[in-house]
Amino acid sequence: MSLPIRLDAAAPLGEIILNRPERRNALSVDMWSAIPGLVAEANANPDIKVILLHGGEAGAFAAGADISEFESIYATEASARASGQRIAEALDAIETSEKPVIAAIEGACVGGGVSLAMAADLRIAGAAAKFGVTPGKLGLVYPAGDTRRLLAAIGPGATKDILFTGRIFSAEDALTIRMIDRMVDTGSALAAARAWAMDIAGISQWSVRATKRMIRGLQSGWTEETEAAQALFLQGFANEDFQEGYRAFLAKRPAAFTFR
Repeated sequence: MSLPIRLDAAAPLGEIILNRPERRNALSVDMWSAIPGLVAEANANPDIKVILLHGGEAGAFAAGADISEFESIYATEASARASGQRIAEALDAIETSEKPVIAAIEGACVGGGVSLAMAADLRIAGAAAKFGVTPGKLGLVYPAGDTRRLLAAIGPGATKDILFTGRIFSAEDALTIRMIDRMVDTGSALAAARAWAMDIAGISQWSVRATKRMIRGLQSGWTEETEAAQALFLQGFANEDFQEGYRAFLAKRPAAFTFR
């Protein structure tokens, strides 16, 4: 029996694959619960430099939460709180992953699918992908963490438009409002994401991971005077990749970075 979500490792990439094609990758509680462990496994594997997140052969990234579970998981305030916590932990694991995460999107990316994609560092979509965030159609409010990620990416006006209307919109519209970073031909999002990931894997991984920490720090309130920001900058001059990088530059040869 195939797993509804899994990690495939093929250095330098690790791919977290949603694998529930019969439900268009509708996200079950079990799938959400598995994500933190898969992200941790990818981060612990020194051969993996970049994590990809995609919908496999389902023809959809994720068509939302598994509504068939709603009657049980939202039966009481306690069960709703527990379910919300599991989902938040999954999204936090992706957002705070030490290694960069790219979401490759084809087909439907709705509700929880958008939440999942917005937790990634970068998003690329096929031209026929469709997006929507629909809690308003269920009498719900989008969780705080999910709303924060939307606000950070697309601003308050676009966030209100999406949430107030619950409308389904195109990949072109998603690119216009910067919900996605790149749009490619339908069916080529995964191949393009792999190529993008290989570009990232080809430079200093110390720099990539430090840059991710710097950006998260600045988003959370760091300034130029923040001690942690200054320390992170100064650490760069002592790391092994800098030693290799500047020597390679002087010798006019490609750098052979070793940080893992």
